[in-house]
Amino acid sequence: MTQTEHTTDSLRITLVGAGVIGAGWAARCLAAGHDVIVSDPSAEAFEKLQASVQQAWPVLRKRGLAAEASTARVRYEPDLAAAVAQADFIQESAPEREDLKRRLIAAIDAAAPASTPIASSSSGLLPSRLQSDCAYPERVLVAHPFNPVYLLPLVELVGGAQTAHEAIAQARDFYQQLGMRPLVVRREIEGFIADRLMEALWREALHLVNDGVATTEEVDAAVVYGAGLRWSLMGTFLTFHLAGGDAGMRHMLEQFGPALKLPWTKLEAPELTDDLIERVVDGCERQADGRSVDQLAERRDEFLSRLLDLVSEYWPENEGLTGHI
Repeated sequence: MTQTEHTTDSLRITLVGAGVIGAGWAARCLAAGHDVIVSDPSAEAFEKLQASVQQAWPVLRKRGLAAEASTARVRYEPDLAAAVAQADFIQESAPEREDLKRRLIAAIDAAAPASTPIASSSSGLLPSRLQSDCAYPERVLVAHPFNPVYLLPLVELVGGAQTAHEAIAQARDFYQQLGMRPLVVRREIEGFIADRLMEALWREALHLVNDGVATTEEVDAAVVYGAGLRWSLMGTFLTFHLAGGDAGMRHMLEQFGPALKLPWTKLEAPELTDDLIERVVDGCERQADGRSVDQLAERRDEFLSRLLDLVSEYWPENEGLTGHI
């Protein structure tokens, strides 16, 4: 989103699942001026979603709302078939269990208009399996966002074996309209792109804590004050391109490539023993320093909002990043 008010053609968006990710989608869609229907078995979950939207609204207002944006344009519909019957776009964000998602997506497919895209927020399940019980599998895809959904722009689009090119293009256009940066994953793969990278770092971080090399705070400091600052502007490859000096990546690979064979890192995650769990939990609680999760989230959102402005300032050419179609 830009930081000025804008207008948009309102759509009817149905969100299936009212958890953290569903709430993030609700905030982003409402901020873009759309009507949102939320379907979830729990009315209490919907109430929590509304509270989450209200919490996110101040930072969204700072970033710029659509002229038609309103937190009042969301309603609860527990009946799934009724919720999706007239939807222009459907985003499923149920718990990450393949059996549950397959049943749910098949039920959505049976009740929704045949031309309406169905996107799953799955963080790693294969869309070919998620769409396998559908009468119209060509309109089913994965659209994996990142928390907080209402601020982080990346959404990974992954088509299954039966997903139509047109469905991917339609989803890409929709998410761009929401102010997001769709990245179309070229080939269906478990975990997609970003989570595979994050999981690799997460496994290594757990080993460092488990082996007594560093505390959780020290691991986080290594990211925040070192690699993370560079990654937020340049990512992994361009950062290493600079490490090669004037010759760039070619020299970097020639000089440092052999070190990749050294057994520095561990690909397998450590066993989550009671001792490791306590170390990680205690470390995180010390880092929180008495601040609640809501207080930490508010601090995170303000930082991300300002950081997004800076990234856009330095990479204006990436405003239209869509990945491969």
